[in-house]
Amino acid sequence: MSTPTYPPRSDWNNQNRWGNNRVGRPTHLPTPEPEEPQQALPEQRFHPGFGLRGPRRDRHVLPVEALDELSVPVGDDGVVIGVDPQNRPAVLSLIRPAALDVVLVGSMWMAQLLALRTVAVGARVAVETARPPGWAQMAQAAGGGQQCVSLHEVRQIAAQGASVSSPVLVVRDCGAQPPRNQLAPSPWQSVLTLLPFLGPRAPRMLARAQLVGLQRLSPQEAEVVTRIMRLPHDVAAALPTLSDNAMLWCTRDHHQFVLTQPTEAETGLLGMPRRMD
Repeated sequence: MSTPTYPPRSDWNNQNRWGNNRVGRPTHLPTPEPEEPQQALPEQRFHPGFGLRGPRRDRHVLPVEALDELSVPVGDDGVVIGVDPQNRPAVLSLIRPAALDVVLVGSMWMAQLLALRTVAVGARVAVETARPPGWAQMAQAAGGGQQCVSLHEVRQIAAQGASVSSPVLVVRDCGAQPPRNQLAPSPWQSVLTLLPFLGPRAPRMLARAQLVGLQRLSPQEAEVVTRIMRLPHDVAAALPTLSDNAMLWCTRDHHQFVLTQPTEAETGLLGMPRRMD
């Protein structure tokens, strides 16, 4: 094997005869094997709102013949006003697509509780009252900072613009002889008139009402209500004995005793149930 010869060192600065004037791999080193091109991984597509796939389940197939047997149990909608004698929730639909006139013979405490729970189901409450200080704290606390309860002086209440998307409950707290109502019941706007006791005009108001709520009454008042609402005698006999949180809700065709159970938050705001304010 002959000895390799090299160009003079002086020529290295002028011309590199070993290459093409660029830095590269020395020619005396073994030539590396060409690398195989890596296969590109399949592109992963991500769908917004979807993560990893969960466990797979077999589909539930229902024959066409069994569709008539398929049903979804749905209870009454409205305001939960307490429990019935069977300890089941008693629900009262105070907001309806038809006009509703309600008379409540009882305390401001009961009217405020109904107003609070009506706000809780998404309705507004407008209160026409002769005693605004008694409603101020409740109106401020209702709605969590939003103005869901508005207070108005007697005969100073304006139209509320009730609609299916913004229903309204009008509460009239104007004493035992309230003046003529300026806001009549209409679709999605119910009117609840609070009477502390039965006055001279009460029989006419009870006869016109579609729904009547009664707290404890005197025997004389119970006789008047029994005659107008056509209540059974055993029901009428129980009216003077009701506790402060018990009520009778009735129409001329139906009646139901209800035990009102305020929550801890409602008790902290309104106090304990009472018949008189």
